[in-house]
Amino acid sequence: QVQLVESGGGLVQPGGSLRLSCQASGIIFSINVMGWYRQAPGKERELVATITRSGRANSVDSVKGRFTISRDNAKNTVYLQMNSLKPEDTAVYYCHAQRDFFGSTWYGPYWGQGTQVTVSS
Repeated sequence: QVQLVESGGGLVQPGGSLRLSCQASGIIFSINVMGWYRQAPGKERELVATITRSGRANSVDSVKGRFTISRDNAKNTVYLQMNSLKPEDTAVYYCHAQRDFFGSTWYGPYWGQGTQVTVSS
């Protein structure tokens, strides 16, 4: 079964750290671009960071210098290390695998079920 499973969310105080993990099953990890999105209450889902299979990473300005995306192809896992967390980082974080074409077939996009991150004192 094709799926993305996130873990690692929780409650943390401002200035704290969390590491999110996204375990991808089967063919999903052959997809080139994977990333993390987040959705805060009452707001639209927004991109946080992306990474290619070769390790090229990008992130949005609001998290640069605080969040780091990484990928372990051997473990089929994508990570989001979040440091210096702020209350405005509170959201549900979703793992995402971008639509891709290989083996003569289109795959994706795929979404995980989401993991809650709450930053509060």
